[in-house]
Formats: sequence, C-alpha cells, structure tokens
Amino acid sequence: MSADFSDRTDFDNANRGLIGVLEPAVIHDGDGRVVYDAAGFAEATAGDCPDTVNPSLWRQAQLTSVHGLFEVTDGIYQIRGYDLSNMTLVEGDTGVVVIDPLVSSECAAAALSLYREHRGDRPVSAVIYTHSHVDHFGGVLGVVDADTTVPIVAPEHFLQHAVSENVYAGTAMLRRSMYHTGIVLPVGATGTLGAGLGPSTSTGTVGLIAPTLDITHTGQEETFDGVRMVFQVTPGTEAPSEMNFWFPDHRALCLAENATHNLHNLLTLRGAQVRDARIWSRYLSEAIEMFAYDSDVAFASHHWPTWGTEEILVYLTQQRDLYAYLHDQTLRRLNQGYLGSEIAEDFPMPPVLDAAWHARGYYGSVSHNVKAIYQRYLGWYDGNPAHLWQHPPEAAAARYVQALGGIEATVAKARAFADDGDLRFAAELAGHAVFADPDHAGAKELLAQVFTTLGYGAECATWRNNFLVGADELGGRVHAAPINAAGVASALTVTQLFDSLAIRIDGPRAWDLSASIRWHITDLDETYRMELSNGVLIHFPTRRQDSADLVVTLTKRDLLGLLTGAAPDGAVLDGDTSVIATVIGLIDNPDPGFPIVTP
Repeated sequence: MSADFSDRTDFDNANRGLIGVLEPAVIHDGDGRVVYDAAGFAEATAGDCPDTVNPSLWRQAQLTSVHGLFEVTDGIYQIRGYDLSNMTLVEGDTGVVVIDPLVSSECAAAALSLYREHRGDRPVSAVIYTHSHVDHFGGVLGVVDADTTVPIVAPEHFLQHAVSENVYAGTAMLRRSMYHTGIVLPVGATGTLGAGLGPSTSTGTVGLIAPTLDITHTGQEETFDGVRMVFQVTPGTEAPSEMNFWFPDHRALCLAENATHNLHNLLTLRGAQVRDARIWSRYLSEAIEMFAYDSDVAFASHHWPTWGTEEILVYLTQQRDLYAYLHDQTLRRLNQGYLGSEIAEDFPMPPVLDAAWHARGYYGSVSHNVKAIYQRYLGWYDGNPAHLWQHPPEAAAARYVQALGGIEATVAKARAFADDGDLRFAAELAGHAVFADPDHAGAKELLAQVFTTLGYGAECATWRNNFLVGADELGGRVHAAPINAAGVASALTVTQLFDSLAIRIDGPRAWDLSASIRWHITDLDETYRMELSNGVLIHFPTRRQDSADLVVTLTKRDLLGLLTGAAPDGAVLDGDTSVIATVIGLIDNPDPGFPIVTP
C-alpha cells in the first residue's frame, strides 16, 4: 500500500474539539449488563501494532477508539466512540436537535447525558434520522419518549426500508451481522478491533418512532428550533433512503453515511440490497456543487469531521471518484466477458486514491464491492450453464470429498495447501470437509486455523470479523444475538405488521387450509381483509364489506398484543374465533442461531 503512516492528520482531527468523556466509559442496561465498553476499545488499541493485526487496520482501530463529546463548530457537537455510529447535537433557540441517536437507547441516553453535563440540560427539540439503518435510529427512545410531540424527521420512504431490512430479513441479517461486526468476539489483538466504520455495535435495546416529517426533495428547506437546514435526498446510495443536509448559518455539511473515512460497502457482508455506485458518485458530485464551496466543516454519522473548504473539496472529490472508478471499471471489464470474481482479483486503484487513508477498505473492500457491482447488473448467474444448477453446500461437499478420496484425504490436501500458503484454497477444501463430515474434529480444527490466519492478515475489519467469528464457531461456540429489537414493532404500519406475520407462515402446512378475516383498526379508521389461500397469507386494505369467517374490531395496540400471543381482551370478535388460532398455529419461528460455517 502507498498510504503514508507518518501522516497524523486524521489523529489530529479525531481528537480535535474534545470537551469531555464518559467516566467510566462503560454503559449498562437497567439490569446492570454491559451494553457498550468504550474504554475496552481504547485500551485494546494502545501501543504498537501486534503481529496478529494488519498495520493499516490497527491505525484505523486506534482512530475509531477515540471517544467523547466533541465540538464540531459553534453550536454543533458530536458524541463519538460510544456506539458504531456518531450522535450529532445541534443547539437551537430553546433546545437541541439530535441527529442519529445511535443503535440502542442505553447508549443514546448516556450520550445525551454527557452532552448535558457540559452544555446544560437542554430539551430535545427535534430528532433527525439521516437514513434507514438501525445504527441511525435504534436509540431514539433514549433521547425522547415514545409519545413525544417533537418532530421526527427522515428521508422519504424511510420506514419502508427500515422495516424491509431490520424486520422482514431481520433474523438472518442479525445473525450474519454477528460475523460482520464481530460483536461476539473479545476486543483485542486476537479478537475484534471494531468494524472499521466505528468501534462495535452496542447490545442494548433497539426502538423506533415513525417519522412525522418526510424530506421528499433536494433543496427542501426546514427550520427546527431556529436551526436552518437545506436537504439533499440521496436514495440508492449507502442506504435506499438517505439524505445529506447543510446548515447555512453554521457553514457545516452533514454527509450522513455517504462520505466517511473509509471505502464503504456496496453490498454489506451481513446482507442488504446492492447499492448503486454510479448514483452514489453522482450524489457526491451534487453535494460538492450545492454545499461544499460554502462549508467550513463536513461531518458524517461515522468517524471524525474534515475542516477547511479546500480540504472538504479534496476529500469529497476523492470519495466521488472512488465509487465512480469502481463502477466504471467493473462495467468496462464486465462487458469484455470477465466474471465478478475475475475482475475483483486484479483491480488496481488509481495511485491518488490508493494513497488516501479515507479510501482504504476498512469496512467495504475493493474485492467484494466489485462483485457487488457485477451482481447489481447481472445477478448471481455468471452465464455458464455448468453453474446454473449446482448442488447446495452439503450435497456438493459430499461429492467433492468423494472425488478427493474421502474425508482424511480431503483434510490432508487442505492442510498441504495451507502449509504452502494458499489459505484461500485451503479454506475451500476444509470447508467442504466440514460440510461433508461436521463431526470430523480435524477438519474443523484446520478450517479454524486457516480462518484465524486469514483474519489476522485482513485490512478490512469486516473480513477480519467474519474470519474470526467463523473460527470461534467452529469450536462449538454459536452465539445468540445479543440485541433486543422489541421496541421496533410499535412503529410499524398495519400492513408491515401483517407482512411480518405472512413471511413466517409455513406454506406447505397451509396448502390445504383456507380462512378469511376482516380487521377493523378503530383508532386508525382502517379496514383490512386477510385471506389464507394456497399456503399464502394475503392481506390488503379494503372498503368492501365482503363476508369473512371472522371480523375483528380492535385498536392497533390490541393488534400488536394479539400478534405476539396476548389475550385479545380489548378486541371484539364476530364469527369463527378459531381462525386466529389456525393462523397463529401456522407460524414458523425463525432460528436466530442458524449455522453458518457448519451444515
């Protein structure tokens, strides 16, 4: 790599404006359980880089472990290092506007308390979600009450995308996120050093309050508690629903998560929709044109700010070029017939970008981002019919092991490749051995060793975490998700609640059953028809009065209780009440600890 380790600018900026820190820097929940330990990250990254960590990642981990309350500019403050994301606070005429209240309510409350300790007991006058990822809204109930009357501001379609990611695919994504963030690993030189984007994710209580004001178009101006803001909507960038915004009276630019001090993901390793590198670059161009020339500081929802107009222009120009280069060069070679894996294998970056610390792959990587661009345009199938109908992992593994001469021969060959330094193919062979014979201790031990070595060498924090969690779980330690997301359900619309029920119906068991329910939600004045038909739970708003097996009249609160197994005390049921038990009885509970590195 060509980046200059003697350049300490990032360290100066990461520490600039420090006002105070939490003492002690450990955050607990109401039961006394530790949900975040900022001190642990700071202690773990002190001193010289050990041989179990990539030196570039060690540098980034030292930067992200800096924590406290910081002044960004007059009237704008940030809490950094007390969760994966930052919480920004902008002082208004009577209170403070909170931007992105972290992952969990415990961390958000502690962060707000730290701010008030140094800046006075100002009430929260508005909450802004920059985008639809949980680390930017999950702690909202730590800064305002669920029945708050202050504006809750978000980009248009925020709730749709927040629910799609965190509820519909929530169980699988949360399970994979344990690999992605390394949240279950010990913090330190042989464990996790954060996610590159920040330290770790907190493990407290996640909540959600639905937005009360949508930002629908670029150029929209709003004032909250005397604080003027000009918004730029950026859908399809780092999140499907996201926005940047500018503070004209502060000459400050909030870049959400569209420009941070690393190469971001175009497809996260935890899973998500593939992001559009082309439009991401285009929106950064627009942000430069609209705001950068009139800004003295640019800050984001992760990492540290950039000060100085010229510095901002250089930074945003390079970030713009980073995503455009990945996109355009992938498409150029894709159209020459190269596969995503082939393009990713040999993808040199422009020297200027290669030398820029903020363009290094600490969270995303050139390798998996190139494959994501390929996937966005051409999908999973590479066009080769030999790959059109391949066996799934366990069946394929059994055949590979058979072809290689049995389990012992496969493990021996995998060990030989590892000894020769080809850890990538050693992992592939050992992985087949584990899936063919999950009780073979030698196969699991070898694969764990290979994963550990790969993890220690990774510059990308999420690659390191994936390898090391995989190694840990091969030793038999499958971890349950430590995050409580129970506070999200109340913010869902009725359609989203019914969607959440429908995707859990065991279709084959429901093939031969039929039923219908008409739901009257009294406090919302909404009516829905639900039908169990051909193994599918169909639901839709209706104005018709068609007959149904059961008519249920209740409030949304009662509906929430009913769907979570509570007695329908507040509901009026007219018809065949056994229909509800039939539907509930078809629910297939997800597995939050499903295996990943074993079959």
